Amino acid sequence: MKALLSKVVGGPDALVLEDVPSPQAKPGHAVISVKAIGVNFPDVLMIEDRYQFKPERPFAPGGELSGVVKSVGEGVTNVKPGDRVLANTGWGAMAEEVLLPASRLWKIPDAMPYDVAAAFILTYGTSYHGLKDRGHLEPGETLLVLGAAGGVGLSAVELGKAMGARVIAACSTQEKVDLAIKHGADAGVVYGRGPFDKDGQRALGALFKDACGPDGADVIYDAVGGDYAEPALRSIAWEGRYLVIGFAAGDIPRIPLNLALLKGCDIVGVFWGTWTQKNPALFAASIDELLALYASGKIKPHVSERFPLARGAEAIAHLGSRQAMGKVVITVD
Repeated sequence: MKALLSKVVGGPDALVLEDVPSPQAKPGHAVISVKAIGVNFPDVLMIEDRYQFKPERPFAPGGELSGVVKSVGEGVTNVKPGDRVLANTGWGAMAEEVLLPASRLWKIPDAMPYDVAAAFILTYGTSYHGLKDRGHLEPGETLLVLGAAGGVGLSAVELGKAMGARVIAACSTQEKVDLAIKHGADAGVVYGRGPFDKDGQRALGALFKDACGPDGADVIYDAVGGDYAEPALRSIAWEGRYLVIGFAAGDIPRIPLNLALLKGCDIVGVFWGTWTQKNPALFAASIDELLALYASGKIKPHVSERFPLARGAEAIAHLGSRQAMGKVVITVD
């Protein structure tokens, strides 16, 4: 079988497509014939050794997939050969076949396309955990989403609306704002490209505040970071919750803590990957809830581009350029 491998530290151009042995089922595990792989920002960071987890090389990137169960090992009862499933992998998904613990597999509805299923668990799982468990978003509250047209951002927009919030989408272009509004955002704001000086940051903060209204945002979902973080925090409501999701802008921001004091607000880290490991029962329940929301039509991943496995490096590079809207997916024939 073929796999896209990171054998040396580097960008997408350092990845190689190679033949590797097919995995064999073992106790508690299942072999998946992969149909599609979701591409996410951690893939960009991981191959450059800039992520929290640094897998031993060679490894295949790819944190989520969908496919068909090929075989199962002893003791596996939740899935059987022929079942259509999705899974979170951490890494390793960009291959034609993948061996995974059966506990990471969820059956998917027959009507759920493989590309949509591969774009589901990581982004919606992160956003649902952030908004529900960490942000305690309530109906009627105002949610400001930075990077609202990206994979996690768009999932936050849809979930925010499903949870009854008023959603403000902040994006780098009007086209992206329009996409977020199409997916449920009540309004949007276009921010400029950084870096920003102090005056630029103050102007950006005023832009966010105007978009949210005089009381500010009750919850801020920030997957961008960089020079956008402090202006966003300045637009937060009294006792608001600022969710630290990621740093797509590239820089980890330095936040003046006097802002947290003056706003009486919480700055909350959202690390879904570790949470799933420490809370497996809550994680399983959250995926069941998300699949129910999908079945009801309240959420649906927006797959904007599809690349074959042979062009997987190109897919990662495209996502890293921050031009992608919604989800980028790699397909396997």
